[in-house]
Amino acid sequence: MDTQTKDQANAAPTLHDEAADAEFIRALGRRVREGRARRGISRKALALNADVSERYLAQVENGETNPSIMVLRHIGAALGFSLMELLDAQQESTEYRLIQRFLEQLSPGRLEDALLCLMREFGKEDTSRRKRIALVGLRGAGKSTLGRALAGELAVPFVELNSAIEAEAGMSLNEVFSLYGQPGFRRLERRCLDKFITEHESAVITVGGGIVSEAETFNLLLMNCFTVWVKATPEEHMSRVVAQGDFRPMEGNAEAMEDMRRILVAREPLYSKADFTLDTTGRPPEECLKQLRHAVAPNP
Repeated sequence: MDTQTKDQANAAPTLHDEAADAEFIRALGRRVREGRARRGISRKALALNADVSERYLAQVENGETNPSIMVLRHIGAALGFSLMELLDAQQESTEYRLIQRFLEQLSPGRLEDALLCLMREFGKEDTSRRKRIALVGLRGAGKSTLGRALAGELAVPFVELNSAIEAEAGMSLNEVFSLYGQPGFRRLERRCLDKFITEHESAVITVGGGIVSEAETFNLLLMNCFTVWVKATPEEHMSRVVAQGDFRPMEGNAEAMEDMRRILVAREPLYSKADFTLDTTGRPPEECLKQLRHAVAPNP
């Protein structure tokens, strides 16, 4: 690694919140300690059943060590907890466990329906969600053009989440991926979306097409924003990207087009969770903007 690269790496922001990590370890220890107390199990007995030393178990309970997944699995089994129940404080709630058991009985398709119903029913009120409009979809569908124009008509801020990520990281997206990889980018994406929701009661935001691959982040978007899937045919996606001056998709065009078709097919069930679908294929921006404007504010 050359000197410049080293300096850049040293100057890069830390994507892990060390204080939050330490609190998580302490909270985990409290759950183990409280679970043992509720069941009337001595530390010695739990250590024996979990196949760990009593001294190490004491360190876990006091939040002084970061136990491995297998150690936690053994401790959870000895306490009668699943691994998820041990890791997630919410799961100690009786109501939470009942809801979980009910959901576990549903088929995958019905589970998605239940999730959307819960988000719509118990998420932000619809009138509140409609004040934040989020445009999702693949590059080249027209998100930025329509988002900027819509924000102008509504007189609200316009935010591109990828630009917010670059500002937060202090570097380009390519550099973020190079230094931190996909997981690091997704953590920044979630952090910037949280910040956007906190800071903007009314706004228009465009997000990257891959946000749907992170279920928690995408669900956060669905709960807090009126979400619009801006879609087009693969051919139109490609032609618009090239028209923007990016000729990379033209390299091995047949393969690139096939990849885009596969991505669209794979993501369609996720994009379809949006509140509204806007097909921009073969349509002028003015016509698409008019339809979008009516969808987000049908009674201006």
